[in-house]
Amino acid sequence: MRWKVKSERLLYSDEWLQLRMADVELPDGRHLDHRKMHTRDGSYAVVVEDGQVLLMWRHRFIPDTWGWEIPGGGIDPGETPAAAAAREFEEETGWRPTSPLRPLIQVLPMTGLLSTKHHIFRMDSASYIGPPLHGFESERIEWVALDEIPRLIEKGDILDGPTLTAMLCLLALGGSSH
Repeated sequence: MRWKVKSERLLYSDEWLQLRMADVELPDGRHLDHRKMHTRDGSYAVVVEDGQVLLMWRHRFIPDTWGWEIPGGGIDPGETPAAAAAREFEEETGWRPTSPLRPLIQVLPMTGLLSTKHHIFRMDSASYIGPPLHGFESERIEWVALDEIPRLIEKGDILDGPTLTAMLCLLALGGSSH
């Protein structure tokens, strides 16, 4: 049962977001006006070293929440997802990847509304090179034991979609490098 987009029109656009209205034909022939959002694809990185992951404790003003997150952000034009993940990792944490970034998982975070794809990478080591590029990204950056992650999830300290996806994936893999 495939929905068919008959037409689209732009409602709003800026450097961060596009909002469109789509005339969608349902399988039974009815039409539905549906909103579609698009942002740049995102890229994220998690380092797993000696049974620990490097996380950022930060406030998110939109939901007004605090939580642990992996570093990540938008992929710049012409940039590969892996390069974006490495850049964001370094800018947001002050740590530089010292092992190859390998794909961990890809996620479509809100398939009913958002067309954006999140690429999540993992690495096995990183070296501290100095303070993060921007001091406003997080309140603190810490190594957190993988075996603490289930407790942090249960406590509600990990709510961010890419972070939660990465942590659950790592736990399912037993933290291994495969």
